[in-house]
Amino acid sequence: MKKIKKNTQSTATLKEVLAYVLKYKGLLVISLVTAALSVVLQLYVPILFGKMIDGIVGKGHVQFALVAKIGIRVAVAVLIASAATWVMNLVNNRLAYWVVRDLRAQVIRKIQNLSLGYLDNHPSGDIVSRVITDVDQLSDGLLLGLTQLFSGIVMIGVTIGFMLSINMPITLFVVAMTPVSFLVAHFIASRSFTMFRNVSDTRGRQTALIEELVGGEKVVKAFGYEKRGSERFAVINREMQKFSQKAVFYSSLTNPSTRFVNSVIYAIVALIGAIIVPHGVLTIGGLTALLTYANQYMKPFNDISSVVTEFQNALACADRVLELIHTPSQSPDPEKQLPAVDGDVDIEHLYFSYDPSKKLIQDFSLQAKPGMHIAIVGPTGCGKTTLINLLMRFYDAESGSIAIDGCNIYDVSRPSLRKNIGMVLQDTWLKHGTVRENIAFGHPDATDDQIWKVARAAHCDTFIRQMSRGLDTVIDDGDLSQGQKQLLCIARVMFIDPPMLILDEATSNIDTRTELRVQAAFDKMMTGKTSFVVAHRLSTVRNADIILVMRDGQIIEQGTHRTLLKQNGFYAKLYNSQFVLTNVEEAASK
Repeated sequence: MKKIKKNTQSTATLKEVLAYVLKYKGLLVISLVTAALSVVLQLYVPILFGKMIDGIVGKGHVQFALVAKIGIRVAVAVLIASAATWVMNLVNNRLAYWVVRDLRAQVIRKIQNLSLGYLDNHPSGDIVSRVITDVDQLSDGLLLGLTQLFSGIVMIGVTIGFMLSINMPITLFVVAMTPVSFLVAHFIASRSFTMFRNVSDTRGRQTALIEELVGGEKVVKAFGYEKRGSERFAVINREMQKFSQKAVFYSSLTNPSTRFVNSVIYAIVALIGAIIVPHGVLTIGGLTALLTYANQYMKPFNDISSVVTEFQNALACADRVLELIHTPSQSPDPEKQLPAVDGDVDIEHLYFSYDPSKKLIQDFSLQAKPGMHIAIVGPTGCGKTTLINLLMRFYDAESGSIAIDGCNIYDVSRPSLRKNIGMVLQDTWLKHGTVRENIAFGHPDATDDQIWKVARAAHCDTFIRQMSRGLDTVIDDGDLSQGQKQLLCIARVMFIDPPMLILDEATSNIDTRTELRVQAAFDKMMTGKTSFVVAHRLSTVRNADIILVMRDGQIIEQGTHRTLLKQNGFYAKLYNSQFVLTNVEEAASK
């Protein structure tokens, strides 16, 4: 049953790959026609050579006129066959790369539509490996298949036709021995697919680990993790070695095994020919052509067996890519658009868990009026960021509702929802591009004056002016400090000026002096906007209209800073644990 399942999987993958190829039927037809023309002319040459041989072995004379005439035919046939082969290779290259282009484009579109749950649960290195390495492997296998597989199949058919025109019994013997080569190739290829799939899976885990170790290099060195990291890599590397050795060993058996069978068949044909030529059943030229054809007939099987081996690797890689493409996308977006909102947020009886066995947010309810400044505090893992993810529809709640201005967010498209909410996270992200492109990410047509105005408000204009080309300086995620990156992210959100804001530890990487300035800019920007602020430093949320204190997915306390301190409950303990000495304002409030 397991073997049947593997064969079925390989066949299904092949059908899907062929569906991508058949999108370009025109190129495929040209490839087949040129392959057939090239093969027919190449196989016509041995017949011509056989006639030339018969023209010079006659007793007492050589037919020079016949030899010259046939020589011209050979030259013309070779030239046309060469041109057809050149066109075939050109078309096959274009066809293979267009298929790969389409496949990569579909994979990228799929990644854009995958739920964050899938992306969170799969290492980014493995996904990158599927998009880059696996697709490259498919490209190589597809190109090899188009170049040699079609030609090999045509060559087999045409060779049989030419052989039948020379001697039927010998031809039938050669054809009868064909299944032996097929059985040998199939036996090996059926075991290669699973091994190459193991190689691809292990390569994905290896890429993920390398990305993890290189991306967190400073942490690795700071905690002395080099040796343990190397040991983890060594374990995966040994698995890679084991799977690769098995895959290469089995795949390398195909060609020599089929060549051995073919050599035996060739020897038998030569023996039969040597016996029947003296009896006049076959001429010397005919035997020469038959031996050439017997070798040519079996050669495609050798080539096809090699192609099949490589194609198994390509199919294993294609299977991983198609698996990603077939992953269920996030729930479809309704056509309804959320218009510009005032910021009235109503959350009722919300339930959500990342893992069904571990309850997180249970029966959560909240009402926020337009313009309210809402702070969300609590210990790590209590559900603060999860609530933000649900508000932005990065995740969908299991039950309950979230309404903005009376409109359920599950009834409108995600882009229209997110267009109304500006978000600054603790984890910064910048794209490879100019400073201008990163700040004006939401408004690509912005003017320099508009960008500089926002940069001054976010207090990042000073270090931008110090760059070599100012706004036109090309930056990458690793070119700036964490504080500078966060200021650019803040400027990016300030630029779109949305009606609602979410700030998740938005100033965590900024020095205290700059934080005060940026906080002042935030206060100005948040005026009249419904704002949700997730904070660990409670000093940054003292001016909030309402503070929600969360623990284990529930709101256990809510109120202003002063009222919560007076309650002397969980919030007071959190606050006092950060500030041993109370300030004058707190003393006055008591």
